[in-house]
Formats: sequence, C-alpha cells, structure tokens
Amino acid sequence: MIQILMYHRVGHFPGRVKAHGALYCHLPRFRAQMTLFRVLGYTVISLDDAVAGLRGDKALPPRPLVLTFDDAYVDFLENAAPVLKAHGYPATVYAVSSLIGSTSMWDAGVGPEPAPLMDAAQLREVRDMGFTIGSHSRSHLRLAQQDEACIAREMSDSKSALEDLLGQRIDHFCYPYGSHDLRSMEAAAAAGYLSGTTCERAAATPSNDLLALPRKAVSRGDDVFGVAWKLLTKNAPKRPLLHRAG
Repeated sequence: MIQILMYHRVGHFPGRVKAHGALYCHLPRFRAQMTLFRVLGYTVISLDDAVAGLRGDKALPPRPLVLTFDDAYVDFLENAAPVLKAHGYPATVYAVSSLIGSTSMWDAGVGPEPAPLMDAAQLREVRDMGFTIGSHSRSHLRLAQQDEACIAREMSDSKSALEDLLGQRIDHFCYPYGSHDLRSMEAAAAAGYLSGTTCERAAATPSNDLLALPRKAVSRGDDVFGVAWKLLTKNAPKRPLLHRAG
C-alpha cells in the first residue's frame, strides 16, 4: 500500500476563501508535515519507484509515501522545493504544457484568482534539483467531458511539448480536476504514460490500474494531526476505481 498525497500551492495565503482550501497549504504547516512523515515512519519515494513497486518490479520500504504537486506553480520552486530538498524528499510536479510561464487562468471567474505558473527556465531548474516533471495535460480541461480526439491531443501534445522543453521522457500524467474515464485512461496508455493520478481518495495498491491511481488531498485546513489522520485512515476508496480491461 502506497500513500500518494496531492498538493497545489505552498506559501502564505492570508484571507483566502475556505471554499478553495484544497488549493492551498500554508508554508509553516507544510514544514511541519514534512517533519511529521519521518516521525511517523514514512519513507518518501519517487513516483517512478512507486510505479515499479506497484508492478512488483521493486521492493518497497515500510510505509512508502509519494508527494505530488499539481499545476507547477511558481511557489513550488520558491517555497516547497527548499523544504523538500532539506529533507531529501523526491516529488513530482505536474505542468500544463500550453500555460508554462502563464497563470492558472482556468481559475478566472470561477474561484481563486489565477496564480503564476513556472516558466521554462524554472521548470528546468526544478528538474535539475532532482524533482520529476509530469504532464497535467495541454490545456487543463475536464477530460471526461471532452471527445476522444480532444483527449488524445491533450495527452500526446503535452507529453511531446514537455519532452522537447526538458530533454527527457515524461512518464507520468495527472488528470485535471481528477476528471477521467476509461477513454482518457486508454488515451494515456496510447500516449505512453506509465502512470495517471486522480483525485479519488484512497491508498494505492497493486490492484489499482496504474493509469488511475488514487491520491489524498492536503488542504489549508490540515494541520499535522489532520494529515496524520488522512495517512492512517481513509485507505479504502469511496467508490469502485476504474480499471482498463485486461
């Protein structure tokens, strides 16, 4: 069983509306959470190692934990990365390929104000720090609501664009909003991704389809006790998880 945590922004967010709490993690709480993992006996591993472990290709340490960060906000580099490096923790950052160096404009008019996303140089810096870059699609659409041609473009175009930008393979995908279905999972497989992460809350096990891995969201309201509770409980999915035939 592998715990996969989902973060978005890390920093100081006074006055943010509670309705969008899952997008924010206060930096002091983030620091405390990173310390908590070691206290509780968790070993933070890379998503590559997690996939290998779920496949049975690699032995996993006791209490394995994966850290993921959606959207590739600038504040990952400014705030989260130094804390992660101090602990020696790997992490995966998912970038939206057509919005590199722009803002989270999908938020405009529907909730939190758009925030800066890392540009090409910053993503390369994150890569050079040893973190994994994954794809968060081309345009941050709800993929389960799109036609198959659009889904395929969102998968393949983002992969090729990020690979050209970073000069390395992009093996991991994250479904925007957690929106996925069997069509998008098949498209992810056709594009060559090894894993796909969702917003379904549970622990990941070898019985899961690697292209529909569950994660647990960490939000602004979670102190160390809240995160510990999420790690130690809530391991069974609320509903059956999708799995491709065969």
